[in-house]
Amino acid sequence: MLMPKRTKYRKMMRGRMKGKAYRGSTMSFGEYGLQAMEPAWVNSRQIEAARRAITNYLKRGGKVWIRIFPDKPVTQKPAETRMGSGKGNPEFWVAVVKPGRLLFEVAGVPRASAEEALKRAAMKMPMACKTVVREHPGTVAVEEVSA
Repeated sequence: MLMPKRTKYRKMMRGRMKGKAYRGSTMSFGEYGLQAMEPAWVNSRQIEAARRAITNYLKRGGKVWIRIFPDKPVTQKPAETRMGSGKGNPEFWVAVVKPGRLLFEVAGVPRASAEEALKRAAMKMPMACKTVVREHPGTVAVEEVSA
């Protein structure tokens, strides 16, 4: 599972997920992408489950890019522990995802299979997602040019 090799501090504050994602909201690598519609913490286990769903459906064809990385530690205190005595120990890692962030990108496969694979990955995510397609600049849409 994904986690940082080392961090400057062991524990982190919870923070807030205000606003939209401006970084990581444009298609950079693939042809099709999975975009978040709501803010959420995405667990490293959820990222791995979604990655497996994509690669399994595509029969290891095409190329998959993971555009998020879990770099925030989430702490939990042990069960049946009294209040006080400090902050708990880091238990798992999350990626903070804001609306508009691209989570995964896929290339090298037909559109129908890419959309189905990303739909299966969206089922593993803790928020609503949508599939986006890269628009190629310079191509003419379904309109005819008359001289």
